[in-house]
Amino acid sequence: MRLARPDELMARFERGEIERDELHALMALHARELIREMEEDHQNPAAALLERILAGRLMRRLVRRHGARLVRDCLVALSRVDDFPAAGRLWNASHPDLPLHCFMRMRRRPVFRMLAIHRVNDVEFRCVTEHGSAADDEKPTRTEWRITRDAAWRMHATRD
Repeated sequence: MRLARPDELMARFERGEIERDELHALMALHARELIREMEEDHQNPAAALLERILAGRLMRRLVRRHGARLVRDCLVALSRVDDFPAAGRLWNASHPDLPLHCFMRMRRRPVFRMLAIHRVNDVEFRCVTEHGSAADDEKPTRTEWRITRDAAWRMHATRD
């Protein structure tokens, strides 16, 4: 069973489905994961810097071609796919204060890379991603997504 994303937990709390104590306990699991990653970065600053440089290069290329708003919208659409393993790391991609490169995991496991976005028309896009498990010997899974805008201009992702 996957751990509910923080935005899902907050929505459940606001609907009264979970109590404050349960919300805090589940959010603490997310916080521990972030702290673990920060400790890894502190222990190996060279690897962390390389990860940041590679992710920044990828995001600059995508933003230059498509604009930050479209890249963010695609990440948000991917975050709403329930059975997508990387969705849990993308839940707050809509926040403009967060740099886009922080959502990419170039070499750190599990990997997630947004490789390309192709504009079909004003309301449909194709997005190519790679994501992988924590195993070092596995190749990442490449997935092509169909991302469409609905009448309210929200984007939704489906696998091709």
